[in-house]
Amino acid sequence: MNFASRLLYHRHPPIQGPDVLYLQKLLKASGFFSDLPQGLFDLPTAEAVRRFQQQSGLQDNGLVGAETWLRLHRYQEASLSLSPLPELVTEQPTITVDVSRRRLYFILGNKKTTYRVAVGKPKTPSPIGNWTITEKAVDPGGPFGARWMRLSVPWGGYGIHGTNNPKSIGKRASHGCIRMYNKDVIKIYPLTPIGTPVNIVGKVETRGMLTLGSRSRMVRQTQQQLMVLGYKPGPLDGYFGGKTRSAILRFQSEHRLPLSGTADYRTLIALQEAYDMKTGSNVP
Repeated sequence: MNFASRLLYHRHPPIQGPDVLYLQKLLKASGFFSDLPQGLFDLPTAEAVRRFQQQSGLQDNGLVGAETWLRLHRYQEASLSLSPLPELVTEQPTITVDVSRRRLYFILGNKKTTYRVAVGKPKTPSPIGNWTITEKAVDPGGPFGARWMRLSVPWGGYGIHGTNNPKSIGKRASHGCIRMYNKDVIKIYPLTPIGTPVNIVGKVETRGMLTLGSRSRMVRQTQQQLMVLGYKPGPLDGYFGGKTRSAILRFQSEHRLPLSGTADYRTLIALQEAYDMKTGSNVP
């Protein structure tokens, strides 16, 4: 299973969006957040996240990644009613996203409409599986564009949404979300009620363990992240050699990870989060 989604944390200017709003609703319903949810990851939100992490036995760093999302949903989501009432739609549509072709197929009755979309990058792939629409928002703004429709993926803030970067459409460009042209997402939004099934299919490059001797595009991307973080992995050649292993060991040591010298799942997640914070990544 691949965990992606953008990392949420306290920074200046604050991260904002419907995923932050949903996080605050979860925290408030669970008794960890007392302010009015407004979709802005401010200091009280970070403190609420730390309190939840402390109670849940997680590292209390205030960073909302895959593990914190999963624990929050296990803790409370089954008993929450966070979504608006379903719209009155005469027919139930079906949405299929083919990540290999970067296409979204909207099927309503006998009509099938095809839209070009952007999907997750290889290191932050879109979540393959069968999901449903659980929450909707009009004009969330910024990188979410004109409309937002959250997916029922439990380990992150994934959704189908518009964009402020139309040049990314048709590419592997996101942190796992499905991006549409604003004009396209506006068309399907009123026809897509809460509960609409969304099937994400296709082939993604999985995050397998990278070990000494591995050679792949994923190794090169890992080397690039290590270099940006100052760990000197050697040439960015896609080969997991001795210098890359030494860089991984230094990263693991400084982040209190098991000193395996391999880029395992936990190391890759920690590396992605550190890279997002270093580069100020704020794109869903």
